Amino acid sequence: MRAFVITEAGKTSFIEKEEPRPGAGEVLLAIRRAGFCGSDLSTFRGLNPLVSYPRIPGHELGAVIVEYGTGTEKRIPVGSEVLVMPYTSCGKCSSCRQSRFNCCRYNQTLGVQREGGICEKMVVPESKILQASGLSLAELALVEPLTVGFHAVHRARVTSLDTVLVFGCGAIGLGAIAGAAQRQATVIAVDLDPEKLALAQKAGASIGIDSGKESLHERLQEITHGEGPAVVIEAVGLPATFRAAVEEVCFGGRVVYIGYAKAPVEYETKYFVQKEIDIMGSRNATPEDFEAVIRMLQKKEYPVAETLTQTVSFDRAGEALAEWSANPGKVTKIQIQID
Repeated sequence: MRAFVITEAGKTSFIEKEEPRPGAGEVLLAIRRAGFCGSDLSTFRGLNPLVSYPRIPGHELGAVIVEYGTGTEKRIPVGSEVLVMPYTSCGKCSSCRQSRFNCCRYNQTLGVQREGGICEKMVVPESKILQASGLSLAELALVEPLTVGFHAVHRARVTSLDTVLVFGCGAIGLGAIAGAAQRQATVIAVDLDPEKLALAQKAGASIGIDSGKESLHERLQEITHGEGPAVVIEAVGLPATFRAAVEEVCFGGRVVYIGYAKAPVEYETKYFVQKEIDIMGSRNATPEDFEAVIRMLQKKEYPVAETLTQTVSFDRAGEALAEWSANPGKVTKIQIQID
């Protein structure tokens, strides 16, 4: 079978591999649709410290069940279309002992710490597949990136009483926007791209702020009557937005960081204490987040078509990744059609 590989920073190729066979408790999948994640872009650029080369990327997957291994429940019929929860958990570390399996100390995400799914076939544990009736393969492959934003909303304990500011309207930020909107919060989206801000409003944002054209602080003070937003979710990964999150959140507010800052961040730490802020990280997602995103997509309450910047053939995966690297600001989501 063919697999797409990032061989080293800036270089990709296709390789032939032996078709995998499902072992005990496993299921063989034919991959039909796969999305590129920001982690894949970082791997291509040589900036992902969790990756060793060569690496098959990809953990946003829509697939078809081909065969079950021994000892499986076979709860979903062969031939069914499914998505994959791409994380692992050890069950023994401090986070797992708290049932926070999404942030397992020894997690291995598909396409990052282990081989991913941009290939023709792969095996995964049966427990990692989910069926979602009524969703297309493109929607199945879009579930996982949206769950990451949904999990940040869960971490922030968002309610209908909150005003939620989301920095960044890429795929992860859109998930946070949609997740907060599903909880009936008032959502403010911040970005530098007017097209992405327009998409954010289709995803559920009430207000869009182009922080390159107007004063973010003044606009937020106007919107929140001088208080600041109750929740700030950072989905950009820049020192400036990391700092702005604690500067702009209200007294007694909550800040959630999804991305990694690309450089060390210096804070005015008085805000931590004066405002008594809850500052949290958010990693991966839980099965409950997957279920929430599936319900939203089944109700057709999210702009799927507009989120997919480009769908390319398997043969063009390398070109698409290189083009994204050269012009990242114009891409929200690229999917690979493997069938």
